[in-house]
Amino acid sequence: MENADKINNFKDIKKGMHNGIPIALGYISVSFTFGIMGVNSGLFWWQTLLISMVNLTSAGQFAGLGIMVSAGSFVEMALTQFVINLRYALMSVSLAQKADKAFNTIARLLTGFGITDEIFAVAAGKNRTISKYYMTGLIIIPYIGWAAGTAAGALLGEVIPQVLSSALGIAIYGMFMAIIIPQARDNYKCLVVIIIAIVLSCCFKYIPFINNISSGFAIIICAVCASFAGAVLYPVEDKEE
Repeated sequence: MENADKINNFKDIKKGMHNGIPIALGYISVSFTFGIMGVNSGLFWWQTLLISMVNLTSAGQFAGLGIMVSAGSFVEMALTQFVINLRYALMSVSLAQKADKAFNTIARLLTGFGITDEIFAVAAGKNRTISKYYMTGLIIIPYIGWAAGTAAGALLGEVIPQVLSSALGIAIYGMFMAIIIPQARDNYKCLVVIIIAIVLSCCFKYIPFINNISSGFAIIICAVCASFAGAVLYPVEDKEE
């Protein structure tokens, strides 16, 4: 019986790793860009790599890098990361409903650290309970891909031609566009909320006086205001059973 459990656990790890390979491949290009931007912003390569290894959040890392470069406050950094990464807490709560009985507290904490949008999507799509072994395999490969891409970008950022470095620097914006365009195309409500966020962001960029607000607080205000506007304009109605 014990050998059978070990075999099943190994199969779960292997299955998770197999499902995590496409995620890792996608992460390498984005984290490569972060590595380049980190070094170009004045960080040492190992500092840039350390950020990726202890965060594992693309949008949060890019926003945090901007705050560090502009010498923002700790409060600004904390609030920005809270707003940007709050969704991961909701994803973790959702996945907790699919966890099997062997998912102890330590496993839940480690899984919570490794949750990303893509990892959540893959795990949530399973039509069965998920084990800590499957989640270990699913998280470890993308984590390695994210760290490896960051290290490569940080180390090669000063070696590759400036033209290529600049081109890779806009990869993150392409990733964000790939996230919002399908949603905006399929749902006009999302399009309206996105437009509101864009208009607010432009205001913080070009309108005198308020353009002195730091980038971190500008992100917080835009995200909260756009989300609030979406909730007011398009409230979710409770369906009667």
